[in-house]
Amino acid sequence: MRNGHCFKVVIADDHAVLRSGLRLLLEKQADLSVVGEASSGLATLALAEELQPDLIILDLSMPGLGGMDALPSLRQIAPQAKILVLTMHDDPQYLHRVLAEGASGYILKKAADVELITAVRAVLEGDIYVHPAMTRALLNGEVTEDLPSNQDPWSILSDREKEVLKLVALGYTSAEIAEQLALSSKTIDTYRARGMDKLGFQTRAALVRFTIQKGLLQT
Repeated sequence: MRNGHCFKVVIADDHAVLRSGLRLLLEKQADLSVVGEASSGLATLALAEELQPDLIILDLSMPGLGGMDALPSLRQIAPQAKILVLTMHDDPQYLHRVLAEGASGYILKKAADVELITAVRAVLEGDIYVHPAMTRALLNGEVTEDLPSNQDPWSILSDREKEVLKLVALGYTSAEIAEQLALSSKTIDTYRARGMDKLGFQTRAALVRFTIQKGLLQT
């Protein structure tokens, strides 16, 4: 248990068997407690308002109000809650939209058994977690395209800073970026720090939301 704190988790999915499996995985962790389950978007909103959880694991496809449509309201009624989307949809357009709406993570149901705890830890630490297959789909050769804007802060970055920050937003480590761009990890760290400073960002989560909102990672 981290500093004596137990994180409250709500699971929102319309499949009872999946919810049960997720609960078992989560509650093996000493500092995670599943405090509620919901099978629809409306039930999720009600639980979020009542319980004010630290984390909501959210399916996008549920009866009535779906998870996608519930996202804006969840951000309002439980602003402190991190939202981790768990879905069968591997379309990058879904990923773009949920991150722009304030979700902190996106994993696929087919990988939930191996990725769930890693993703939960990342989002509770304030980072963004994206399923690796979705990261590759987002990349799609878009590492050098400039944003057509004279006023946007992105325009003050050098081409190399843009390359590095796009790869950072996509989840690559400094070592992986260094290998891809044939540079040293120290040089990558310098470009990353300088670019983040120019944009005024302290966290990768802020960078990811900026690049998503500006369409810099669109396929």
